[in-house]
Amino acid sequence: MSGAITAEITLAIDLADLPVGEMIAREAGGRAVLVCHTREGVFAVDDLCSHAEAHLCEGRLRGIRVTCPLHGAAFDVRSGAVLKGPARQPIRSYAVRSDRARAWVTVPADAHDADASSADPL
Repeated sequence: MSGAITAEITLAIDLADLPVGEMIAREAGGRAVLVCHTREGVFAVDDLCSHAEAHLCEGRLRGIRVTCPLHGAAFDVRSGAVLKGPARQPIRSYAVRSDRARAWVTVPADAHDADASSADPL
């Protein structure tokens, strides 16, 4: 048997505490993760904007779009894709499973190192 073993951290979110249209920031393995409950489902992305590292949880969630409170960059919470600048780099997205009562976000244990140098300069 060969291959690397990948460690994962799973966040459990009670959806009674996260109504549709709301978001909440949680920490997993030293990484800030933003969990968003939209009409399309529950999604998770990095909580830090790739442009200036502001906390997206302090911004606004409208549908599948989260807007950074600092410079107005916007990201798609389904994929982390940039929807509006000044950000140029997407943010990382994470796998989510959910049922009617709970959501589980899977974050690779090494995720905090993967994007450490990817933030855009101001």
